[in-house]
Amino acid sequence: MTPNTKGALFALLAFGIFASHDVIIKVLGSSYSPVQIVFFSVLFSFPLAMLYLLRDATPGTLIPKHPWWMAGRTIAAVITGFCAFYAFSVLPLAQVYAILFASPLLITILAIPILGEKVKLRRWIAVAVGLTGVLVVLRPGSADLELGHLAALISAICGSIASIIVRKIGREERAVVIMLYPMMANFVVMASLLPLVYQPLPLVDLGKLGVIALLAWTAGRFLIAAYNTGEAVIVAPMQYSQIIWASFYGVLFFGEVPDTATIVGSAIIIASGLFIVLRESKAPGSEQPVLRTRSRPETGTTPRVSPFLRRDKRPK
Repeated sequence: MTPNTKGALFALLAFGIFASHDVIIKVLGSSYSPVQIVFFSVLFSFPLAMLYLLRDATPGTLIPKHPWWMAGRTIAAVITGFCAFYAFSVLPLAQVYAILFASPLLITILAIPILGEKVKLRRWIAVAVGLTGVLVVLRPGSADLELGHLAALISAICGSIASIIVRKIGREERAVVIMLYPMMANFVVMASLLPLVYQPLPLVDLGKLGVIALLAWTAGRFLIAAYNTGEAVIVAPMQYSQIIWASFYGVLFFGEVPDTATIVGSAIIIASGLFIVLRESKAPGSEQPVLRTRSRPETGTTPRVSPFLRRDKRPK
């Protein structure tokens, strides 16, 4: 088996696990506030984060070298987590994924002011086409837009901001610092809001929250293995396999059949995202903001480190 094949399989497994993670969020979201789900997800993730912290031999402290960028990433990750969990709770899975798939388009745009990248005409066209696909999914004016649609869109935007900041500071910040600050912020913010929305949790639901943390950690490990094994141009497009899982799980558990607009819009977004990935694969490393950011939006709820932090720190 070639490294690229192995990397693709690792990625497919990772995104399949992430999809299962999102199903549990949706199930719990019918009974509990996203605040409560995020809080307990972070709480159960701390033991895994501590294991990572103990294994990290990188010299340094937990004080960020770029405090303002870290603050921006932390705020973006907290918003991403809350909005994503809410969107999964109230929208069909396929619609949420379709909107989140706009992240590569947004990262391409954000790379201009944050990384100083130059985006050429073809990629601008791909971005415009992809954003048109988002409008097809949302159907403004012909369908009722819900708060969940806005939450999914905010999650995609803030997740892209968090990812592009990692790309900017990842060479200089310790991976454990980049991981822990959003988790701690999520814990503090959600803990302060929890008394307003708390619902008693039976043992079964508490176990589901633990499973969310475990699935996210496991999927994150497989995703890092995928990027460390195969080329990014092969691994990155595997994220779009989540739309298959979303359709399957949606029909199986929730009676959700993707409508025509969601299917067409998803196809447009995926096509434009693939075009950007393929274009970047032919560009110098400094012009690969999408390939060199994580394929899954950072939510700050689990100890998942960007797969490119380690690679970017290797001496060249």
